[in-house]
Amino acid sequence: MEYTWLSVLPFLIVISMSIWLKNILPGLVVGLIVGSWIVTSNPLTSTSQSITYIVTTLSDETNIKIIAFLYFFGGLVGMMNISGGIKGFSEWVGGKIKTERGLLGLIWLTLPFTFMMPMFRIMMIGPVVKSLAKKMNVSKKKVGLTMDISTESVIVLLPVATAFVGFMVSLVEGSTGDLNLAISPYQIFLLSILFNFYAIVMLIIGLIQTLWTKSSAKKVKGPQEKLEEEEHEFHRAGIKKELSLVKAQPWNLIVPVILLLGLSLYLLWSDGTAKGAKTVFDAFSIADATFVMLLAVFITIILSFIFYIIRRQSLNEILYHFYDGGNQMMEAISLLILIWSLTLSAEELGFSAFISSTLGAFLPAYLTPATIFLLGSLVGYFIGSSWGTWGLFMPLGVSLAVSTGASIPLTVGAVFASGAFGALASPLGDTTITTASIMDLPIVEYARYKLKISVIGGVIAIVFYLISAIFIV
Repeated sequence: MEYTWLSVLPFLIVISMSIWLKNILPGLVVGLIVGSWIVTSNPLTSTSQSITYIVTTLSDETNIKIIAFLYFFGGLVGMMNISGGIKGFSEWVGGKIKTERGLLGLIWLTLPFTFMMPMFRIMMIGPVVKSLAKKMNVSKKKVGLTMDISTESVIVLLPVATAFVGFMVSLVEGSTGDLNLAISPYQIFLLSILFNFYAIVMLIIGLIQTLWTKSSAKKVKGPQEKLEEEEHEFHRAGIKKELSLVKAQPWNLIVPVILLLGLSLYLLWSDGTAKGAKTVFDAFSIADATFVMLLAVFITIILSFIFYIIRRQSLNEILYHFYDGGNQMMEAISLLILIWSLTLSAEELGFSAFISSTLGAFLPAYLTPATIFLLGSLVGYFIGSSWGTWGLFMPLGVSLAVSTGASIPLTVGAVFASGAFGALASPLGDTTITTASIMDLPIVEYARYKLKISVIGGVIAIVFYLISAIFIV
C-alpha cells in the first residue's frame, strides 16, 4: 500500500492520545495495533502483526545494542548510587555550586567529556544534575531542557568524533552520489553545518537562558512540580531511604566515569583505525559508536565491580542495585521498542512515499530549504527520530534542490535541522524519553514544556532559511 494518507494515522493516534492521557505508552500500543490493522486489513490478525514488528525490531543489531547500552548504563548508575558515588560527588560539587546559574553552567562544562553520543551524555550527567536540582530546589524541567539543548544542538554541529558523523555523511553521499558534484559528500556535510540554523539558534537560546538565569540559591517549586514528586512518593520509598543512608564516597563515581570516558575514546580510536582510518578524527568518524559505547560500559561495569569489592562494598547490595538501576531504564527501553515497531508499520504503509508525493517538485528555489525544514520538522515531531527524519528527507531534499536550483548545502542543512527539531521537541524522541526517565518527569508534560521554546527556535530558523535562499545558490 503506497502513497496513502493512512500511513500518518498511527502517528496522529499516538500524539493525540499522549496529549489526552498525559502518558505516551497507551497511545503507542493503540497506534501500533491500528497500523498493523491497516497493513493486514484484518482486525483479527493485527495483534499478531504487531508482535511481528516488535520481534523484527528486537532482531535489529543496532536496536539491540542501544537497548543493552541503556540497561547496562542504568545498572552502572545503580552501582554508583549504592556505593555512595553519586551522593558523594553531588555533595562535593554542591558545596561549590550555590546558584541555579552554576548548576546550568555545570551542564555545559561537561560537554568536552560527553559529546560523543546524545544518550551517553544524558545518562552520564543526568543522575548528578538531578540530585543537585533536587537539593537546590531548581526546576527539573528547566534542568532537563538545558541538558537536552546542550546535547542535541551541539552534537549535530560537530564535524568529527560523534556517533552522528558517519551516518550523516553516508546520507549525503547516498543522495548526491549520482550528481557528479565538484565537492565531496564530506565537504557538503561540513558546509551544511553552517546552515543548520535550528541547532545554532537553540544553542544560542540555551546559552542565553543559562547566563541570564537569576543567581538565587533557592527556587520555589510550582504546584505541578510538587504534584509530580508526591505522585510517586511511595513507589520506591524503601530504596530511597536506603540510598539516603549510604556513606558519601565521591571516588566511587569519579573512578567509573574516568574509566568509561577513557575506554570510550580509546575504543573509538581503535575501532576506527581497524577500519582503515589514518587520523584520530577519521577514526572517530567511521567507528561503530553504538557498539563502542556498549563495549566501554560493559568493561567499565566489570572493572567498577572489582573496584567496589576491593573497597569492601557489599556484594549482594551491588548486584541488587545493578539490576534495580537497569530496571529503572525499562520504561525508556519499552517505549523505544514500541516506537521502532510503530515506524516499521508506518513505512510498510508507504509513509515516506506519501510524504514525497504530497510535496511534488514544483517549489520555487527560495522556498525549497524552508519547506524541507518545515515538513521535516513536522514529520520529525511525529516519529521522534533525527536519524529517521534525515533518512526520509535527505533524498527528497537533494532531489528538490537539484530540480529547483536551490543550494544543495543549504538544503542539506535544512534536512539536518529538521531532524534536530524532532529529536528535541517530540515526546517520541529518545532524548526526551531518556531525560524524562532520569529526571523523573512525566514525558508528555516535559515534551510540552520543551515544545514552546522549540517552536520559537523553529520559526527563527525558517526566517533564516528564507533570507539565506535569496542570496545563496
